[in-house]
Amino acid sequence: MRTGKILAVLALGTIPALAIAAPAMTSATYVMKAGAGDLYEKQASTLVMTSTVNPKLKTFAKDMVTDHANSTAAVKAAAMKAGIHPAAPKLTTKQSSDLAALRAATGTARDTLYIQQQKAAHQDALALHQDESSTGTAAPLKAAATKIVPVVQHHIAMLAAM
Repeated sequence: MRTGKILAVLALGTIPALAIAAPAMTSATYVMKAGAGDLYEKQASTLVMTSTVNPKLKTFAKDMVTDHANSTAAVKAAAMKAGIHPAAPKLTTKQSSDLAALRAATGTARDTLYIQQQKAAHQDALALHQDESSTGTAAPLKAAATKIVPVVQHHIAMLAAM
């Protein structure tokens, strides 16, 4: 009977649950994820830049290649200042899959898929850089992330206008 009462109390939520905090992302993890994101952006954008007939999308893709190359350079320089020697970036399984789908698509279907993928990728990038900006432990990386956040926000605004 006593066990039943305890379960009833727990079920009603009258005993506060213990919050389990996720471990903070390490600086090395941030560098790896930022590098992978930039690599994906550059590869996807290069592909679309060479195939789209939409001038607005071509300009956007060109900007993505430039801006994400700059982001990679900024994070790499900050990592070196923080004593981290980043390995060459590698795509995640999802990024590789997204690129394969993009390569398989053609014409306006590729353009549409690219925009969808870019919206999702930029939301992920924004969350990554905002997290590092607010909770990162290496000052050079925090500073780099803080400078990258408005650039990613600008990309999101550009995508919303498409």
